[in-house]
Amino acid sequence: MGTLFYVVGASGVGKDTLLNFVKNKITSGEKVLFAHRYITRDAFSGGENHVELSKTEFLIRKESGLFVLDWESHGNFYGIGIEVISWLNVGFNVVINGSREYLPTAKSKMPSLIDILIDADSSIIESRLSNRNRETPDEIGKRILRNLNIQKLQYKYVILNNGNIEEAGQEFLKIISLNY
Repeated sequence: MGTLFYVVGASGVGKDTLLNFVKNKITSGEKVLFAHRYITRDAFSGGENHVELSKTEFLIRKESGLFVLDWESHGNFYGIGIEVISWLNVGFNVVINGSREYLPTAKSKMPSLIDILIDADSSIIESRLSNRNRETPDEIGKRILRNLNIQKLQYKYVILNNGNIEEAGQEFLKIISLNY
């Protein structure tokens, strides 16, 4: 049985960049797969590579039991397909891009998951979000406040992504290798 790694982090902490870095460092001999998410947002909206679904198709899949995990956030629906169970059952370790708010539910559904928080200092998050030019300063401030409030949860691992992606990436790879 493989291990499920449930990775979370606020917008601006560099989670997608870190996941892509680690994905590109995994060798063919390592049994690690990165699950894609099914999301009700445009596939070309930037960030992660995901499967775009209409809200109707998402709800049909959810009602049909085709998601092992699913949640709603920022006006979109997110799902992790049931194929992940097959991958775990044949011995693959699986990395999932999750949601901090959904973590308690995810843990109740999959108690053996290993949660990893990707974090960064508030000033770095603010700078990264500002450089994206997708949100107003007020919206950025609300995201940072939300991030501070959510972080009261306990995580098995916390990776600070304040600087060089190589440092955070090596820490992530070490966590995965400790749990083989």
